[in-house]
Amino acid sequence: MSAIQNQDPAVYTAIVGEKKREAEGLELIASENYVSPAVLEALGTVFTNKYSEGYPGKRYYGGQTYTDQVESLAIERAKQLFGADHVNVQPLSGAPANIAAYFSILEPGDTVLGMDLSHGGHLTHGHPVTYIAKLFKFIRYKTTEEGSIDYDEIERMAKEHKPKLILMGYSAYSREIDYTRVKKIADSVGSLTMADIAHLAGLIAGGEMNNPVPLFDLVTTTTHKTLRGPRGGMIMCKSHLAKAVDKSVFPGFQGGPHENNIAAKAVAFGEALKPEFKEYARQIKKNAKTMENELRELGFKLMFGGTDNHLLLIDVSNKNATGKEAEIALDKAGITVNKNMIPNDPRSPMDPSGIRIGTPAMTTRGMKEAEMVKVAKWMDLAIANRTNEQELAKIKEEVKELCKGFPVPGIGNDSPINR
Repeated sequence: MSAIQNQDPAVYTAIVGEKKREAEGLELIASENYVSPAVLEALGTVFTNKYSEGYPGKRYYGGQTYTDQVESLAIERAKQLFGADHVNVQPLSGAPANIAAYFSILEPGDTVLGMDLSHGGHLTHGHPVTYIAKLFKFIRYKTTEEGSIDYDEIERMAKEHKPKLILMGYSAYSREIDYTRVKKIADSVGSLTMADIAHLAGLIAGGEMNNPVPLFDLVTTTTHKTLRGPRGGMIMCKSHLAKAVDKSVFPGFQGGPHENNIAAKAVAFGEALKPEFKEYARQIKKNAKTMENELRELGFKLMFGGTDNHLLLIDVSNKNATGKEAEIALDKAGITVNKNMIPNDPRSPMDPSGIRIGTPAMTTRGMKEAEMVKVAKWMDLAIANRTNEQELAKIKEEVKELCKGFPVPGIGNDSPINR
């Protein structure tokens, strides 16, 4: 009997339920993944007990011998992965990393040119509902009618608005970014550059997508998603911004770092440095391209014309469904996706026209092209039969049978709780 089961049956029941959900269903949410047993183990270590304000060698509390060791490991491994001059691994997640990065170089009222949320950007890139949008002036660029980033338009807007910062990155855009072109635009108007690679970090680390770190002033990322680490954030920057970034993270924005999480980051970065991670990154893209081709054959409308990375944004309105309806139907069929706005969506964010899917989690389980074809067909069948509970239950059983052959790393299909 586990300690949780013995002490807190209610929490234990929820853990077992989540373990069963993950083991028996297909995770297609593009921002989710499964960590390795080693990363999972690191999250539950005694490092969770330790307060460590400050940085390695410069802490405010004593007893930092081993926290310094593990944080230094995470930093050095991240530098090696991305070719970074300086790395701060303390941000608690992606949004705090972005906010700390902004405050390291911007003053209230400064102008930032970033991607519009409805065209693939992120909330923290200046959406009006966020508090950060009240402090800085965000100018948002959009994609073209063909679904690509219009670099000529970015250049025009940069010349017109003279932003302090040009921000690249996205959460629902499926194409590559020309960071070299953006850097030239920024240099021409005297702007700083920042890239949010939260979705792409693992593909960049695996050599499968362009790397902005050697070019840009600041690069932020989450450490989960394609990087397959614990939920957390990270900031990489040029040497001349190191002090400003560190000061912005602590004491500027947050207090004591979560050293258990940083230990897990160190483990994940070590995994990403291994040759097999490159093959994993390649397979993510192969699987995404297979999904693209199969879904197109099935009549789905793909935003941005397809994918160069791990995700696809799909307009399901031509299937006479809304994104919310598709999400609910797929959930009942054991396939987890998220409803998502499409460019110039006439519908609301809580009931949009699209869904977003990704292949990182399925790839982590060992699924390849043949499985992607099956999943695409199940998706089509589930959306077409979204009001047919019997048909959805049948698909769910077929999904469950497939999943038996591809255990979730770290929990398997037979362990009572995460080990």
